[in-house]
Amino acid sequence: MTKKEKYCGIFKEIFNVDEEALDENFNFKDVGNWDSLTHLSLITALEDEFGVMFETDDILYFGGFLNGMKILGRYGVDFSE
Repeated sequence: MTKKEKYCGIFKEIFNVDEEALDENFNFKDVGNWDSLTHLSLITALEDEFGVMFETDDILYFGGFLNGMKILGRYGVDFSE
């Protein structure tokens, strides 16, 4: 399984959505069940899966599917593999 597949899988599980929903419009403003609890569940699952520890600013600004990939990229997660 690729890193992108793992990343998508976490979003699908946390937010109970199909993969087709995961695009540039998938963000906290437009997803009804993206609240503080799901946000923390998402962050924890991503940290566990990718072996990273997000800085506080990254947790606060991790507000969307594509933005999350950019943030993880700064931690060395390469989604092109």
